[in-house]
Amino acid sequence: MNNLHACCLLRKRNMLIVRSFTILLLSCIAFKLACCFSSSISSLKALPLVGHLEFEDVHPASKDFGNRYQLLPLAVLHPKSVSDVASVIRHIWMMGPHSQLTVAARGRGHSLQGQAQTRNGIVIRMESLQHQKLKVHGVGAPAPFVDVSGGELWINILHETLKYGLAPKSWTDYLHLTVGGTLSNAGISGQAFRHGPQISNVHQLEVVTGKGEILNCSERQNSDLFHGVLGGLGQFGIITRARIALEPAPTMVKWMRVLYLDFAAFARDQERLISSDDDKFDYIEGFVIINRTGLLDSWRLSFTPEDPIEASQFKSDGRNLYCLEVAKYFNNEDKKDVMNQEVKKSLFELSYISSTLFSTEVTYEEFLDRVHVSEMKLRSKGQWEVPHPWLNLLVPRSRVNEFAKGVFGNILTDTSNGPVIVYPVNKSKWDNRSSAVTPEEEEIFYLVAILTSAVPGSTGLDGVDQIVKRNQRILEFSEAAGLGLKQYLPHYTTRHEWRSHFGPKWDDFVRRKSRYDPFAMLAPGQRIFDKASLVSPHSS
Repeated sequence: MNNLHACCLLRKRNMLIVRSFTILLLSCIAFKLACCFSSSISSLKALPLVGHLEFEDVHPASKDFGNRYQLLPLAVLHPKSVSDVASVIRHIWMMGPHSQLTVAARGRGHSLQGQAQTRNGIVIRMESLQHQKLKVHGVGAPAPFVDVSGGELWINILHETLKYGLAPKSWTDYLHLTVGGTLSNAGISGQAFRHGPQISNVHQLEVVTGKGEILNCSERQNSDLFHGVLGGLGQFGIITRARIALEPAPTMVKWMRVLYLDFAAFARDQERLISSDDDKFDYIEGFVIINRTGLLDSWRLSFTPEDPIEASQFKSDGRNLYCLEVAKYFNNEDKKDVMNQEVKKSLFELSYISSTLFSTEVTYEEFLDRVHVSEMKLRSKGQWEVPHPWLNLLVPRSRVNEFAKGVFGNILTDTSNGPVIVYPVNKSKWDNRSSAVTPEEEEIFYLVAILTSAVPGSTGLDGVDQIVKRNQRILEFSEAAGLGLKQYLPHYTTRHEWRSHFGPKWDDFVRRKSRYDPFAMLAPGQRIFDKASLVSPHSS
């Protein structure tokens, strides 16, 4: 009995020793971190900057459009020149690999999973560079272009270039995004089938690397960095300036929508249109309507039916519908009758439900900025700043019917809180030397964007957790079926998943990281590399 009592006392004493040691160790770590942060703050405050570092009001930089992750930075840099960006990065670079400081470039904060955030690091507010004036060059020349800041919004570029009758060739559906942000991913919309993504329409970049170097790069100058940064998820450098290709801008858009009951017919017609050599349409997208008569009725209010009587009799009856959306650009002085005849001929070759042709005419600017109108409506209802657990996928053409059969109406049983966009693009319009990843081998692949908004606090099907689980089911189904799809705006948590995502591009990706950001300082929110150690080309 005495031995048992003695053992109990000994065990309690050992537990107290371990607990005390743990508390002491954690206190030492906390003290060391506090000293490091204090030292970091002091050295950062001493930097000679044109702009300034903000250490107090940093909470806005800890959130993003996805509204699911919140990482509080140590400070926010408001740069007034590229030298400010370079000075801060070079300063952290000189602190060596053991410094825990990381750097994230932030435009409008439209990342979905904390990609533009950094815990206890420096967030660079790229819009502070906007005072650099937009410069349009080559007006009237065969190849005009515009020089813009990496923090400039695409909507501002549109407004400025239209003054000269010009516009960029390729867009995203939403224009209130920064140049650096979209070029770090790819930037795609309904024009990509013809012009490729935005990264295929860039002549030159100014980039600040993870060493604090300011480098100009293009096809001929620092080409490895140029191709690496385009679609590089911010891993090799921060885009501070870009030279964007322009083309003559139209003034008006004839915008049309038609419906299908059969996905195979819908996809077949989309592929026929993007493969046509005679420029039938300038924009081609599509979306899925699952169990949503209300959604159908809402957009029909803005469009005029070709045959009002037949259109009024059409009923969806809860069936899946597939909407093909096309646009034809024209100028006011063009022969409108000729254009309408050409459009009518092109539509005649398609196999949509004849009673469901709807059209409208808007200005070119109104068409490109169409999503912003929806944003304003959602903001007025308090439905914009909600969680957005979106899923964006690139699906090979040969497997898209299988994907549609397994996902639409099966896993995805409703589209009540956001659109499901589906459209094909031509791989030949993408430069394989860039870091952007697409499905391998096939010439045509589809963007499938499931853009669901969650209801805050809900535990039902429209709650964040349930939507995330549904997204995971879609990914698991695709993996089990071996569909070979890729994520667009990718999000992974392990090195194995990232290696699989990049596939044959992985070795180049790691090599570029080692060369341009060897301390893994940049874009930590992507969760590809850790700053714990130097990156080597042979890292697994």
